[in-house]
Amino acid sequence: MKKQKGFSLIELLIVVAIILIIAAIAIPNLMKARITANEAAAASTVRTLNTTEVTYSTTYPASGFAKDLTTLGPNSTCDATHACLIDATLASGTKDAYKYQITGIGTAAPFTDYVIGAIPVGVSSGNKDFCSTGDAVVRFQAPATTAFQSTVTNCQAFGAL
Repeated sequence: MKKQKGFSLIELLIVVAIILIIAAIAIPNLMKARITANEAAAASTVRTLNTTEVTYSTTYPASGFAKDLTTLGPNSTCDATHACLIDATLASGTKDAYKYQITGIGTAAPFTDYVIGAIPVGVSSGNKDFCSTGDAVVRFQAPATTAFQSTVTNCQAFGAL
């Protein structure tokens, strides 16, 4: 009788079943880790935008704080309307898995305060909204909503991070 080499069909099916079970356990944990990483990146970006607002108000005191992301973004010449303090990706309003917005408080320059908002792009992107004001405290709200906070009072109602 000739000896067979290789694996039987049953043995291969058992290995495939074990791999599928491991994948079924690992994928939800991977998604949770990804959401956590997106949220950490959003909080970090809000902190960066706080620093950028302070830099802008120091560099252009007649303008106060920046009224929006475009004001902080790049241009061919850097001035009070395009300060070149953030990259074009962030200035567009979307970075990674979050959308960002800055609302200058006041009717015209100099803007006396601001609200930075960050909301997830989709339900699988994050579970928290983030915001910050001129006090530079990053705040969050869970579960996430689909609306930016545009007033200092609304943002300050969030929990501090």
